[in-house]
Amino acid sequence: MLPERHPVVLCADDYGLSPGVSRGILHLARIGRISAAGSMTNIPAFPDAAPALRELRGSVGLGLHLTLTTGAPLGSLPRLAPGGRLPPLGRLLRLTLSGRLKPVDVRPEIERQLDAFVAAMGHPPDFVDGHQHVHVLPGVRAALLAALRARGWRGWLRDPGDRLGAIRARPQARKALVVAALGLGFGDAARRAGFSTNRGFSGFSDFAEGEGFGEAFERSFRALGPAPVVMCHPGEIDDGLRALDPAVASRPLELAYLGSERFGAFLEQQGLRLVPEPEHAPAHARTARPT
Repeated sequence: MLPERHPVVLCADDYGLSPGVSRGILHLARIGRISAAGSMTNIPAFPDAAPALRELRGSVGLGLHLTLTTGAPLGSLPRLAPGGRLPPLGRLLRLTLSGRLKPVDVRPEIERQLDAFVAAMGHPPDFVDGHQHVHVLPGVRAALLAALRARGWRGWLRDPGDRLGAIRARPQARKALVVAALGLGFGDAARRAGFSTNRGFSGFSDFAEGEGFGEAFERSFRALGPAPVVMCHPGEIDDGLRALDPAVASRPLELAYLGSERFGAFLEQQGLRLVPEPEHAPAHARTARPT
């Protein structure tokens, strides 16, 4: 009998950010090198990219990558985007951490992005997380949990926290610690609201071009939790990406590595099995999948 492999969700963020990013994620999904993808439904490139991703439902988890710091909102958002553009992360952090952003200020945009996902994909998201982890911030998290509960949603939420020792064993530990601190209590709040979450989170990068990406990324699989998620940001570079996001040079490196024989061999050697959702989630908290 073959030994049981450790299940892990390998989630590609930023689907829909640009055609090049979407192409890269689709390629990896089709060859089985990622197992989930989060979509940015407020970005103009998303609707055209959605049909190809929709075809992969069942083999790949399809989620909403809630976006409050890139592009434009899908409707009026006076407190957060008075000029019609979403703020940079620094301004959003100042608003949320000072208590000046209330759930009522952001819930309309959360609802619109959820609606845009359903309209494009034909079903609710299997999971929800946030671009730059905005979904865990004060003010935002309460609005998100309330919106999902009101819809009777049955998916899972991404908790970006982890055990201190596990974080220290991986690349970009300082960044991971900051995100974990910002999201302190998010997993507990999500579970109290009736949603399942991952247990274990990694994949932080410095988004810089350089040698040794494979070695660094493989360290993201150290000290995995019981139901872990590892995030990644693969993609092809194009003008749409350059216009919207500073993380450019690292994306083709991630795309090449994740599609390589080396990564396939790494998964095999480490006894890892890519799955579309955290496997410990109780059946009642999982989104139904087509038969």
